[in-house]
Amino acid sequence: MDIKNKYVTIKTNINGAPKESNFEIKVENVSFIIESESKDVVVKNLFVSIDPYQINRMKSQSSSQGTISFATAITPGESIDSYGVGRVLFSHRPDFKKGDLVAGLLTWGEYSIVKEGSLLNKLDPIMGFPLSYHVGVLGFSGLTAYGGFFEVCKPKPGEKVFVSAASGSIGHLVGQYAKLLGCYVVGSAGSQEKENFLKERLGFDDAFNYKQETDLKSALKRCFPQGIDVYFDNVGGRMLEAAVANMNSFGRVAVCGVISEYTNATTRAAPEMLDIIYKRITIKGFLAADLMNVYAEFLSKTVEYLKSGKLKTIEDVSQGVESIPSAFIGLFNGENIGKKIVKVADE
Repeated sequence: MDIKNKYVTIKTNINGAPKESNFEIKVENVSFIIESESKDVVVKNLFVSIDPYQINRMKSQSSSQGTISFATAITPGESIDSYGVGRVLFSHRPDFKKGDLVAGLLTWGEYSIVKEGSLLNKLDPIMGFPLSYHVGVLGFSGLTAYGGFFEVCKPKPGEKVFVSAASGSIGHLVGQYAKLLGCYVVGSAGSQEKENFLKERLGFDDAFNYKQETDLKSALKRCFPQGIDVYFDNVGGRMLEAAVANMNSFGRVAVCGVISEYTNATTRAAPEMLDIIYKRITIKGFLAADLMNVYAEFLSKTVEYLKSGKLKTIEDVSQGVESIPSAFIGLFNGENIGKKIVKVADE
């Protein structure tokens, strides 16, 4: 079988903010024979996920790289794996046949060769949702939002919830799950457009543009005069410091991401430790891989909410492999609203 595969790679390690010059689009002619006993599955990629955590894999060194297989370092010149949706092109495995729709660990390219043991699952087309939903709201972004909020934060109806980067892929879902539970929800975002989106489109109780605030602690005090019970952190840095200063006793912080710190080490958070001690605040980091025990519950509830119109998912979709670098760079410039996805090929 002969395949001409176009894919994205990094030229060298990236230790600051990513730039177009850091990336390269390669084309390779892949010629191989699939033996009858081979467990490899050849997939034509349709949609791939664009996520900020990948920048930590592109660095020459990051403490995250040795923690879990999904966080391993990316070698310059090699393909970059990412969650995605595709269609099986070739398989000798009994559980996958040509034409099957699948979701799993694919690559930032036109085709993926998925080895046995790698994440790959059949999709159920009966669900009736756009295929891109399986990359976002019904994929790891949705699981992270649902499991991170309900399992890590342990929220109760009526509690006061703050979500940073609230218009992003995970934040816009967390806020809606919190509203469905009956919480008071405030989100922060980086533009007036995003602030309006949170309040008018998603039903947040309040929102603010952090770029217009000179004092984040005062901004949160204004939004939460009675304090914060739950903080879902996607940002880290000064926002985490401000949230901790406004937390109530026995408050919970779920640390999902620290995007403000990924490309600038000088923005690392230094929350007031006395607040954490005397208010008995719990701060917990987590990964989507920790949440598989609630996957069935997450999928059932989320499908129900989507079908009833109680949950809205927003996607920012770019077209073609060539758009992957700019789509990724845009995450760090605040260009996206909702889940960033690249459509690699037509369904």
